[in-house]
Amino acid sequence: MREKKASTYFVLVVLFFLPVAFLLLLYPATHNYTPLEVIKKDVLDLNDFKAVNNEQILLKDHITVLGFLGNEPVKHSIAASNLKELVYDKFKGFKKFQVVMLLPFGTEASVDTLKKEISSYESLDYWHFVFASPGHIKQVYNSLKTNLPLANDLFTQKVFVVDKDLSQRGRFDDREDKEKEKNKPVYGLNGYDCIEVAEIKNKMSDDLRVLFTEYRQKRKGEFENTDTRRANDLKSDHEEN
Repeated sequence: MREKKASTYFVLVVLFFLPVAFLLLLYPATHNYTPLEVIKKDVLDLNDFKAVNNEQILLKDHITVLGFLGNEPVKHSIAASNLKELVYDKFKGFKKFQVVMLLPFGTEASVDTLKKEISSYESLDYWHFVFASPGHIKQVYNSLKTNLPLANDLFTQKVFVVDKDLSQRGRFDDREDKEKEKNKPVYGLNGYDCIEVAEIKNKMSDDLRVLFTEYRQKRKGEFENTDTRRANDLKSDHEEN
C-alpha cells in the first residue's frame, strides 16, 4: 500500500515539475532572441499624403508594411493579393499594425478597382492607400535603405517594414546556414519581394512576429537587447562593400 502511494506521489511530482522544467528551458530562448535589426533610421513620415477620406495616415507609432503601387496599381494586383493573403490576413488586428500603399494623385479610381480584386468586398480596416505627388513619393522611397532606385512608374514589388520609431527593419545577414558554413559574402534583406511567395510567407512573416514580440516585451518591461555587436559589425562590413 505504501509503495502504491509512493509511486502515485512520484508520478504527481513528475507531472508537476516537467512543465516547469520545460518553461525554464524556454525562458532563455524567449528573452534572448535576436531582435529584428534596425537597418535605417529616420524614414520620412507621410505628412504630405492624403487618404481617400482625407484621414491622416502616419507611420509614426505604428508597425507598418510600406509599399509603392505606382501609376497603374491594377497591373500589380498579384503582388497586392500575395501581400493581402500571406501577410495582411495573418496580422490584421495586431496592435498598431497597418499596411500602407503609396500612390500618385490621379490613381484613386484604379485603387477602388484594385480593392475589389484583392478583398472581395471585405473591409480593409488596417490597409491604407494614400496619395501624394510623385516627388513626395520619391522622397519617402529615398529615405529607405534599398538596392535599387524607384522605377519611373513609381512601382516596386518590394515592401518594407517600418517600426513605431520610423526605423526600417530587416536583416543585415540574410545568408542561409549552408552559405554561412561556406563563408559566403554577407548580404542583407532590406525589403521583401511580394512576387516571391516563399519570401513573404516565411521570411517576412517570421520577421514581423519577431518585431511584435519585441514590442510586447517592451510593454512588459522584459525586453533587453544585449547582443548588438554582431549587427553593428555586419552593418559596417555591408557599408564598406
